[in-house]
Amino acid sequence: QVQLVESGGGLVQAGGSLRLSCAASGTIFELDYMRWYRQAPGSQRELIASYGGSALYADSVKGRFTISRDNAKKSVYLQMNNLKPEDTAVYYCNADVRASRGGTLDPYWGQGTQVTVSS
Repeated sequence: QVQLVESGGGLVQAGGSLRLSCAASGTIFELDYMRWYRQAPGSQRELIASYGGSALYADSVKGRFTISRDNAKKSVYLQMNNLKPEDTAVYYCNADVRASRGGTLDPYWGQGTQVTVSS
């Protein structure tokens, strides 16, 4: 079984910064792509950043958010700068995990962490 646990959400004023963390644990042979999604009330879940061999970003966060990962710690991070009220959402970590050699890559999700940006 694999678990992803996010932390670092909270309430911040517009223009402020937050750093989200997501740590994977359990039976892990390989961590492939790791991603951050967000979901605002009444909206679909949106992919905002991913990290395989390199980082990719949605246009809505490009230049403000930075995704990074520490493979030794099985963790992915999201540094969020110059936050805007429209960044308010629940942020989810997602990872493609291979539990054993030769096994399939399966997607796992964290429980989500709330980010609220006040104007």
